[in-house]
Amino acid sequence: MPLRNVDGRLPWWVRTLTGLVVLGGLLFLVARADLIPGLPNPFAEETKDRTGPVVLKAIQDMSRFEGASGEFQVVVDLEKDAKFLPDAVRGRRTLYVGAGSVDAYVDLGEVGPKGVTVSEDRASAVLTLPHARLERASLDPDRSYVVAQERGFFDRLGDFFSSHPGDEQQVQQLAAKKIQQAANSTELTKRAETNTRAMLERLLTSLGFEKVEVRFS
Repeated sequence: MPLRNVDGRLPWWVRTLTGLVVLGGLLFLVARADLIPGLPNPFAEETKDRTGPVVLKAIQDMSRFEGASGEFQVVVDLEKDAKFLPDAVRGRRTLYVGAGSVDAYVDLGEVGPKGVTVSEDRASAVLTLPHARLERASLDPDRSYVVAQERGFFDRLGDFFSSHPGDEQQVQQLAAKKIQQAANSTELTKRAETNTRAMLERLLTSLGFEKVEVRFS
């Protein structure tokens, strides 16, 4: 199809298309350069928060003393592939940095009447407490992120039709598990017991006890 008529002019559809392209380009340049103050940017993004109200589901009284807390970071390298297919066809590899914390606590609510012994002159006291325990690892979403992700053709196709493409749940669970295992090999519980002992000794001394002994059993 010739781009010019017999009289040398461009067809109407070419002129219309060219005009739209030029107009769009001018609007984009004006909006980006802010050449006309007060003119709204047609390409600007607007974020709207339509989150519903927060619902309180339960209230639980706490009797735990958080004696220590550890900060951890782990790099998770998770790879899934098909046995007889190349990675470019079917496979997924995710590199994820997980950062989180694990708290160590002493549950003072487990101390019964026999766990506290006070002398007749109320000058000394002996407390028998349960050993410190570790809370479940808690990931920090602000410091945890996907570094890189490689996907095969069928994996990309599946993510396109999936309602949760690029789901990070599995790598997050694995990162939390690794952090929990690392916390188990630290001295967090020992540090929590030391800090709990010091806190109770200061508290009971301020109440008039001259001698305070804290045991863990």
